[in-house]
Amino acid sequence: MSRVYNFSAGPAVLPEEVLREAAEEMLDYQGTGMSVMEMSHRSKAFQEIIDTAEADLRGLMGIPDDYEVLFLQGGASQQFAMIPMNLMKNRAADYIVTGQWAKKAGEEAAKYGRVNIVASSADKTFSYIPEVKDLPISEDADYVYICENNTIYGTKYKELPDTKGKLLVADVSSCFLSEPVDVTKYGVIYGGVQKNIGPAGTVIVIIRKDLITDEVLPGTPTMLKYKTHADAGSLYNTPPAYGIYICGKVFKWLKSRGGLSAMKEYNEKKAKILYDYLDASKMFSGTVEPKYRSLMNVPFVTGDENLDARFVKEAKAAGFENLKGHRSVGGMRASIYNAMPIEGVEALTAFMKKFEEENL
Repeated sequence: MSRVYNFSAGPAVLPEEVLREAAEEMLDYQGTGMSVMEMSHRSKAFQEIIDTAEADLRGLMGIPDDYEVLFLQGGASQQFAMIPMNLMKNRAADYIVTGQWAKKAGEEAAKYGRVNIVASSADKTFSYIPEVKDLPISEDADYVYICENNTIYGTKYKELPDTKGKLLVADVSSCFLSEPVDVTKYGVIYGGVQKNIGPAGTVIVIIRKDLITDEVLPGTPTMLKYKTHADAGSLYNTPPAYGIYICGKVFKWLKSRGGLSAMKEYNEKKAKILYDYLDASKMFSGTVEPKYRSLMNVPFVTGDENLDARFVKEAKAAGFENLKGHRSVGGMRASIYNAMPIEGVEALTAFMKKFEEENL
């Protein structure tokens, strides 16, 4: 069977070269006589895998030495609690709610302290990013939290909020490594890798070293302290070893493609094809205000639920998988992450044109 074009929001498409390489090494990783899946995380071979992955990630993102890179488990959702547990010294934080995941993160943080919603786009079903230049930042806020790219709603911050000197914490799960980033603008930048980097089960946390202390909220479990993992080089307990191995291969793939500047250019080119078609179409329309559009997640609708359902069904039959929109939005959504080739977007657009001609 030939591979489909997989537009899933996550777990999502991975580079074919990476999958082939992993397949070749499945039974014998570089002469060890075993798979990375079977390998001790205390072995020399695995230490090399995690060290190389971290070095390559630091190179790709330009991560300064005063930031720690942690490979953890629990996905982005576990960070919703870990962040306040480790950072909420004053028991107060400001959250900008631009979608479901920022909302969930705020609700989780509210278990540990006061959460102030300083801006929200809930009034228009999260179809835009609110103005972030002059926010009512709380004087006692320990940090300001954002979800930078909203997978479900297809929005992306084009400029970071003015936090008025407060720490910025960002969930970048959906846009991780899709474009260059200035890590120094953040106190914590983190994401689940299953959207744009690797298989489900790994989360990467990039955190400024001065934020990693023993001064955490009372009752914080050992496993939920950043210091526990930082002190042990992400090897306090058995890490998501195979996930880290695949992430490492994706980092090398990104380097071979020219790094994050080249990736951004490629992603803009891909997204333009789909957005240009949506803007010209008489049947399909995007659901996001154009200036806030994500390069990674593109939601769209026909305006007719029955037609949406028929489109998803016919698209699947034609080899376009996972185009059904999130249940909270409906319609369709194409996630066109780094590993989605431009041919996939061109093929989808051609299919949409044909569907439009046949159904208008």
